[in-house]
Amino acid sequence: MTDQLTPVDCAKFAAAHCAADFVQDGMRVGLGTGSTAAWLVRRLGQRVRQDGLRIIAVPTSTRTSQLAREVGINVVSLDEARWLDLTIDGADEFDAELTLIKGGGGALLQEKIVATASDQMVVITDAAKEVAALGAFPLPVEVIPFGWQASKALVEEILASMDVMGRQSSLRMNGDQPYVTDEGNYILDLALGRIGNPRQLAMVLNQVPGVVENGLFVDIADQVVIGHADGTCETRDLSSGVAEVTMSQVDLADTRNIFSDL
Repeated sequence: MTDQLTPVDCAKFAAAHCAADFVQDGMRVGLGTGSTAAWLVRRLGQRVRQDGLRIIAVPTSTRTSQLAREVGINVVSLDEARWLDLTIDGADEFDAELTLIKGGGGALLQEKIVATASDQMVVITDAAKEVAALGAFPLPVEVIPFGWQASKALVEEILASMDVMGRQSSLRMNGDQPYVTDEGNYILDLALGRIGNPRQLAMVLNQVPGVVENGLFVDIADQVVIGHADGTCETRDLSSGVAEVTMSQVDLADTRNIFSDL
């Protein structure tokens, strides 16, 4: 299987495999959305089937929910779980303070709700997602369909007073129709180039009428697990206020077995 994976895929697999070890028997776990999170779900499903791991999982999207059920994970709603021990999710970008841009997969609202309803959030990613300053990846902003063009104009207006390089926004499309989130909303993608003050921008965006949530995750993530193509993982823990780094190694040959029972 490894000879069919790109180096980026191997890095994502390694990060997800390492982060799966954070999950312990009896935990209530939030499951993220995206390609790296999908590796995590498959690995946890493998542990459920082979090791008897017992967990309750709250997915952050319909597609994650479907995959989790397929691999044998017990899925419930957040209202049923009420509070989570841990959420593991990917990121589109992250900086040294573990501020994130998320929402490239369109699930930012559920992802943020689930992450903030958890005692801990662990980010799983490859090294290419680390940046000195956020903003190269377009920032998703979820808006209600009613009056979305007015919301878009207001967002662009406030960007003029923000510490960003670009001010363009575009409606995310799915073919010739607007992309629709699981909650029935639209997404504006902001091409900002660089975000000088993510905390300020996140607060201001959420004051715009029609904006439901934005993809800036500030003071939410506690740890990041960075996978590399050779199977090594770097785990950075910022919960103490100082980055504590540990290294580990994943056997990439396990990619041949992770689908065996599906």
